[in-house]
Order: sequence, then structure tokens, then C-alpha cells
Amino acid sequence: MTTAAIQGNSGWPATGQHPLDRLIPDPCAIPPMCDEDEFAALAQSLVAEEAPRLFAIMQVYGDRVDGRIAAWGMAFADHTEVVSATSGARMILQAPETAIRAFTIGSHVHARLIWVSPAAATPTEDASQPEWQIDARTASICHYGPPDGQ
Repeated sequence: MTTAAIQGNSGWPATGQHPLDRLIPDPCAIPPMCDEDEFAALAQSLVAEEAPRLFAIMQVYGDRVDGRIAAWGMAFADHTEVVSATSGARMILQAPETAIRAFTIGSHVHARLIWVSPAAATPTEDASQPEWQIDARTASICHYGPPDGQ
């Protein structure tokens, strides 16, 4: 195969420029707006202000008999994106609450929206085994204690 065949019609790398450089002005003549530390702080602030709110859609079986995380979502200012925890199916919706209907199944499985709260995570250093545990493999709640009333 010849070099021309590998390069195709883009001219890359024969010209020394990426093909998309024609669409974006070269910033080499513009000085940086600030030093690296200040730029990193500005970037961190921008990310903190613009970050989407994270949530889960939890399916609850019966009257809290069992539950599992069915989907994860990100709520942006103008739309919401939801990804199924099991199938990878994706939805783009106007609001997080809209996803509840998609994950409610019949009259026995109801969905609820739960906003992520990192402070609510179970500490991993606790050596005692709780009566209830989260099964990370299936994203469901598992009961490890004696049945109620015993």
C-alpha cells in the first residue's frame, strides 16, 4: 500500500497539520489568560458549577419487600439523560421524574427517583455485618438477618 493510500485525501500527515486545524484558528499567538494554578482553579470552579445532578431510578418490589437500582441518570439544566443499569438502554428526557414511568412494571414494581447523596454511602470500614446489605453485583438490597418477627 502506498503512503498516499494510507493518508487518503486529508493530507494528514504529509502537511504536518491535522485536517481539523483548518476549522479552528491557531491559538499560538494568543498568550495564556493566567498561570496554570489559576487556570486549574477556574476549571475546577466551572466543573463544580456546571456539573449535572446525579440520580438513580430504584425499582421497589411490593411494599419495600425488595429493591434494586434500575437506572442511573444525569439531570442537566435543559434535559436529562438516563442509562439502564442492566441493559445499557439510554433515554433523553425533559425531566428526571419522567423516567419513573419507564421503570414502573405493572402493579407490583414501582419506581422511585433518588438523588445521589455521597454522604449517605455506607462506610466500608465497619467490620460488623449489617442486617441489610447492598449487593453491588446486582445493585439490589439483600436481607442477611433473621426474618422479621423471629
